[in-house]
Amino acid sequence: MPRRRRPSPLLPPATDIAEAALQLPLLHHPATRFPSPFPADALLITDRLGGTRPATEEEILTAAHALLARRVRRGRALSSPRHTRDYLRLALAPLDHEVFAIFFLDNRHRVIEFVPLFRGTVDGASVHPREVVKEALTRNAAAVILAHNHPSGIAEPSQADELITTRIRDALALVDIRVLDHLVVTGDAIVSFAERGLL
Repeated sequence: MPRRRRPSPLLPPATDIAEAALQLPLLHHPATRFPSPFPADALLITDRLGGTRPATEEEILTAAHALLARRVRRGRALSSPRHTRDYLRLALAPLDHEVFAIFFLDNRHRVIEFVPLFRGTVDGASVHPREVVKEALTRNAAAVILAHNHPSGIAEPSQADELITTRIRDALALVDIRVLDHLVVTGDAIVSFAERGLL
């Protein structure tokens, strides 16, 4: 004679699976049973001893910079304009002086190197097309993306920005290196010369 199974004490009798699911006791996440001493929106890190604490702003920025750097590392194609912009915003926007930087790219638009090439003051940087050409040839670049920040927080390109972009584009064209874009970076906005038809 076959043995009869006892009904599970956890599952009440139900006519179908959907009804049984509705009758199950509500499960609580441990965090809701044991309130966390940290704010709900805090980013937490675990130390070497297994303790948890909120990350500092510096730790968050360092981790974000490392993540973005992996997205634009050597050999990676710059296929996402958003990743490029995020990286530039993190690298250039916080600076209190102007920096003119360049992504050197191969013929498939993979990153060879990102180089902050010229450093200026709060309202400008001296940029030399000859040095840009020399650096591009040294790295065997086929294309470049130019970028610089405006510490003033105003992302609008100046006439000087447009002039130096034209001079660099023309100088690089002599050695068959394309300027794909020039991005002006602030904390709130990034303006693309290519999107505005300025290249």
